[in-house]
Amino acid sequence: MTIPITYYLVLSAIVFLTGLVGVLIRRNIIAILLSVELMLNATNINFVAFSEHLRDLGGQVFVFFALTVAAAEVAVGLAIIIALHRSKDTINVEQFNLLKW
Repeated sequence: MTIPITYYLVLSAIVFLTGLVGVLIRRNIIAILLSVELMLNATNINFVAFSEHLRDLGGQVFVFFALTVAAAEVAVGLAIIIALHRSKDTINVEQFNLLKW
């Protein structure tokens, strides 16, 4: 029994929209980082689904690249969050005005 590709696309859309809403609504910087990870995982679902559907391993190889970028993003993001928390004593996004004039 094979699962149709539309099921994967619907699942990916739901996960991506959950991440997008999390980025737009949340004010906690850690929640925003987790929402970005959800969006990356939604794209990974699409890559794997199309890779399996087209019988091409290129999509699955690209998923490994995306996972590597996500791991680097988490490492750098958590370092930035720790530095911001030490300087401002908060991780609320609205409290930061470092890039505003």
